[in-house]
Amino acid sequence: MAIVNRTPDSFHDRGRTFALERATEAVRAAAGDGADWIDIGGVPFAPGPEVTAAEELDRVMPVVEAARGLAVVSVDTFRPEVARAVIEAGAGVINDTSGLRDPAMADAVAGTGAQLVITHSLAAPRTRHPRPQYGDVTAEVAKFLRERVDLALSRGVRPDQIIIDPGHDLNKNTLHSLEITRRLEEITSIGYPTLAALSNKDFIGETLDRPQPDRLAGTLATVVFCILRGARIMRVHDVRAAVDAVRMTEAMLGWREPVHLRHNMD
Repeated sequence: MAIVNRTPDSFHDRGRTFALERATEAVRAAAGDGADWIDIGGVPFAPGPEVTAAEELDRVMPVVEAARGLAVVSVDTFRPEVARAVIEAGAGVINDTSGLRDPAMADAVAGTGAQLVITHSLAAPRTRHPRPQYGDVTAEVAKFLRERVDLALSRGVRPDQIIIDPGHDLNKNTLHSLEITRRLEEITSIGYPTLAALSNKDFIGETLDRPQPDRLAGTLATVVFCILRGARIMRVHDVRAAVDAVRMTEAMLGWREPVHLRHNMD
């Protein structure tokens, strides 16, 4: 899953794809580099200036239209009204980092062909949660996800529409994110496809003492580790490198054949 943010204040790209032309270029590049899904965001998770629903739609809708036909289109939003509009426009996935804080999000997805990513987080969208505390972070995240899945099912979302995400770094410190990664099988065993959104995040930077531009190697190591622990969707910025890491992992696991067989074949 490639990340294309039409925001001026995203934590990694810092507005690099905020301009519509740059965003549509990024969509085409991601598809060309092998992205299966393209996740389009108009509002960051982190605290920042208010962005209205109308402004969010103005940001994401042209990018949704540009991505249609190139890959599965995902939209990162916590607003049910935005979800309804982008599904109607052809989005196949709603990525709700608020974890159904507004249960109407489930209503927006129920009865459609779209999938719903339910992510663990504690704070309301765009608000700070200082010094998050957990007794057992993995167990508490798993409990939250089970409860929110049950909520979605109770409102008509089909089981085959649901994807879960433990929310690396979302209201979690570095030790929390490392613990969740180490015990990721406790999340994947819930029984729904698991998305790992960990690209260039601060738990990687703090672990390796690397600034934002220098976290690719740490990201790729984490991608491979999460696949081995059962994650099946990897949300990343650097698509080509991640695709190579994923495909090599799949080949070593026996899930994918090599593209060529030439070495020592004659």
